[in-house]
Amino acid sequence: MPLQNTLPPLSSQFVSHFGEMGSKWGINRTVGQIYALIFISQRALNADEIAEALEFSRSNVSMGLKELQSWRLVRLRHQVGDRREYFEAPGDVWEIFRVLAEERRRREIEPTLSMLRMALLEQPTSDADRHAQERMRQMHELIDRLMTWFDDVQKLAPETAMQLMGMGATVTKVLEFKDRISGRTPTSQNRGL
Repeated sequence: MPLQNTLPPLSSQFVSHFGEMGSKWGINRTVGQIYALIFISQRALNADEIAEALEFSRSNVSMGLKELQSWRLVRLRHQVGDRREYFEAPGDVWEIFRVLAEERRRREIEPTLSMLRMALLEQPTSDADRHAQERMRQMHELIDRLMTWFDDVQKLAPETAMQLMGMGATVTKVLEFKDRISGRTPTSQNRGL
């Protein structure tokens, strides 16, 4: 692959992987590779440097950068005496996670919650509609609770959030130990973990 000729092996591997994963994340290969290159770069890059490093056309790089800007995953920078635009990723990975989560929420979760709210206002006219509406109510309740929890986590300092995430494994181990001494089926199996 061309990346191996222009990037160090470790960087090439990372950029290639992000390209492959792009379609699973809802972006195309080019955008994934552009983001990966910007993310690992030691300095802000301009579109020509990106196009040269990845051997992409300048127009593909420009479109990819616009998409990354719309997701707020890259920042535009200017350098004194240079008319070109330079791009960099936020330095803090926690900030990147927050921005990505906020954007996915705005683009995917909020429209679903809105549709569910509207569906719950409808008057069911059959048993099938009542059943469907009850299932939608359950889904709405779960998503709404998850978003409330997520809002609370977003307010935490990154260090506190990392500790909270680490507690999940500890809580699971405690519950499994409790189940073992009580002779019950392990809680993690009951939850599908």
